[in-house]
Amino acid sequence: MTPTTTMDTARRTPPGPPRSAAMRMLMVMSRDRIGMMTSAVDSYGDASRLPVGPKELYFFNHPDTAKHVLADNAANYHKGIGLVHAKKALGDGLLTSEGELWRKQRKVIQPAFQSRRIAEQAGVIAAEAGALADRLRARAAAGPVDVPQEMTGLTLGVLGRTLLDADLGTFRGIGADFAAVQDQAMFELESLSAVPTWVPLPRQLRFRRARRHLQGIVDRLVADRTADPAAADRVDVLSRLIESAGRESDPRVGRERLRDELVTLLLAGHETTASTLSWTLYLIDRHPEVRERLRAEAQEVLGDRLPVYEDLTRLRYTSMVLEEVMRLYPPVWLLPRKALADDVVGGYHVPAGADLLVCPFTLHRHPRFWEDPERFDPERFNPDVSSGRPRYAYIPFGAGPRFCVGNHLGMMEAAFVIAVLARDLELTKLPSHEVVPEPMLSLRIRGGLPMTVRALR
Repeated sequence: MTPTTTMDTARRTPPGPPRSAAMRMLMVMSRDRIGMMTSAVDSYGDASRLPVGPKELYFFNHPDTAKHVLADNAANYHKGIGLVHAKKALGDGLLTSEGELWRKQRKVIQPAFQSRRIAEQAGVIAAEAGALADRLRARAAAGPVDVPQEMTGLTLGVLGRTLLDADLGTFRGIGADFAAVQDQAMFELESLSAVPTWVPLPRQLRFRRARRHLQGIVDRLVADRTADPAAADRVDVLSRLIESAGRESDPRVGRERLRDELVTLLLAGHETTASTLSWTLYLIDRHPEVRERLRAEAQEVLGDRLPVYEDLTRLRYTSMVLEEVMRLYPPVWLLPRKALADDVVGGYHVPAGADLLVCPFTLHRHPRFWEDPERFDPERFNPDVSSGRPRYAYIPFGAGPRFCVGNHLGMMEAAFVIAVLARDLELTKLPSHEVVPEPMLSLRIRGGLPMTVRALR
């Protein structure tokens, strides 16, 4: 299945449900987005055309088509359904912006994610991981903890200290605010933005309160930084964004873009790593042999100390576990795009303006590239084993120009946290709690994940 970029093929359209199923598909999308994608793959294979309300979604589920859309012909595709609708929630931040604005925003924050800068942050991340272990150990006898909530607190703490040089713990309710923002973004997707945000639905009222609160937080961060006499010497993301906004010819535009970029950074900078950590703790609890091997590696590599940057290459099995977790539960589970011009993808005609989907959740389970794809097996990522899988069969951080700028920082954070927790604690899911994926902007665990804590040292 090799995609072409010429228009010399027949104008074939992918198979899919009849147009008469459009309203039923819209209801399915609102109830079970992952189920809709999985069913499409089961029914129609690597390419399908899904009528959803007034739209037709072109869904491609093969490494070659992912490579074509996300990398080879990325210039023909802007962000699509879902992320376009998220603009009402997030504005024109790095996650939703396009073209020259996106390139400018990426250039501003890119230096914060250079290897040297990431290495400098290792001590901060290790200290946050150790503090998390101490907090959980102190609460061991008090009953279950909600793991996603704890991981959100951790990742916000890391984000604040590494990228903003700020203590985000002084701002209450950020996690709940972003839950409301994601809920609104998904509502915009399900309703195709047909409902104005001023309509006083409960979720829209929650979103408006959350947006005001988040904007107040970023305004406070900016005000504190600009009032700091040492601000001119800072080189973190916050200072770079403030400087960039100050170069706008229209101060009002500069302020709005600064708000949008900071709110997006707060969301994207913590949400995906918190999701990965939560799924990791769930999966290693289900697989005691993996948990024991993680613990043995952490004890051997770390001893009684916190991690340092040089430990990353030695925490080899820990990295394998994290990669396998992100295969089964990729934090960015869907990559929507919109075609700017006609294209041919996988031998099928895609018209200009079409909404196109690449779904890492289903791609990472493609049986042609993953043996027994539902099985949790970190050995798939053993670097000593040559898998022969195509590069684009595994895209947890996206691909092409939009590849996640913070992937290395996120992986270091996840590796340090899992190593410390595996060595020091044992977390066990409550047997009565059912774990169900919740596909929002990231792939969350619906209803949280209550786990008991037992201290090991």
